[in-house]
Amino acid sequence: MRCVVLGGFGNFGARVCRGLARDGIEVIAASRDPEKGRHDARFGADIGAARLDLADPEWAARLRALSPDLVVHCAGPFQAQDYRVATAALAAGAHYIDLADARSFVAGFSEALGPAADAAGRLAVSGASTVPGLSSAVLDALRGRFASIEEIQIAIAPGQRAPRGVATVRAVLSYAGRPFKWWKDGSWQTAHGWQALRRLRFCGLGHRWAAACDVPDLELLPARYPGVRTVEFRAALELSAQHFFLAGAAQLRRFGVPLPLEARAASLERFARLLDRFGGERGGMLVGVRGVRAGDGGCVRVEWHLTAGSNHGPEIPAMAAILLSRKLARGELQARGATPCMGLLTLDDFAAEFSRWDIAATIEERAC
Repeated sequence: MRCVVLGGFGNFGARVCRGLARDGIEVIAASRDPEKGRHDARFGADIGAARLDLADPEWAARLRALSPDLVVHCAGPFQAQDYRVATAALAAGAHYIDLADARSFVAGFSEALGPAADAAGRLAVSGASTVPGLSSAVLDALRGRFASIEEIQIAIAPGQRAPRGVATVRAVLSYAGRPFKWWKDGSWQTAHGWQALRRLRFCGLGHRWAAACDVPDLELLPARYPGVRTVEFRAALELSAQHFFLAGAAQLRRFGVPLPLEARAASLERFARLLDRFGGERGGMLVGVRGVRAGDGGCVRVEWHLTAGSNHGPEIPAMAAILLSRKLARGELQARGATPCMGLLTLDDFAAEFSRWDIAATIEERAC
């Protein structure tokens, strides 16, 4: 199988390329400047390169000329993107996977791409990343412990020294202070990006402040788990000073101050690097579920904790795309059509990938 990875020299794209090449898949990393990208990514001869600029009017024809069996789209941020890359991939006869974490992009994917994917007889998957790819796999694994689920709480806590791409920083800044809806106490309520601060405990990391973020899970999970009354997602930076700076900037935006945060993403990313000396290499993730326990009907809270050391946290957002690509290459995934990345991977699939890295998962359960 030949796989073209758009944004293949970026923070997550390079990880996808290395993971697929490790599995013996033919990989072509595509970007605007492949010569510089290959040098920076330190790829070996087992990963090819191609020049592909999405601003070029001929980019779709150039993609088709590469004869891909699969296109993996890692060139974020996805908050302002449309579906032209997925459409072009399907038109080229290829399966399509992206690492999108933009809520409207992932939530609207099935409706927008379903007819094209069905006509092409290919699989198109959006959100093959930490959310909703991994988060939904965790929830599916925990679901059997409950007679009914009342609350879902998800949070990520990156290590300060973990590599950050400018696209990731820009995506986070895009919703800082912006209003969005989340499902709380059985109704849609307004939250604001990087507000609603809450102190959370992460296994192996201790307590951190966490702030509300707009992700696909907020829209997808209430429909996937009927009866749930609250679904929340937060992110928790390691350094409190950095966390409160973003919270303050978000608050100013709420007051109407026109802060051009996204335009300053590269500068803010460089500034964050200067603070790396004050942080560590360990990151984590929390998926907490509260509800009625199966069997005895008691109230129970189950927490799944992920702890990543040795700066291996950034491997996690690339895992779902690697796992799906591997299954397609081996003929183990027969699903076709367009779908968000839910129900295609199990937590056991991810556990096998965690074992490659300094990543461990634990489950805690207590009465509530």
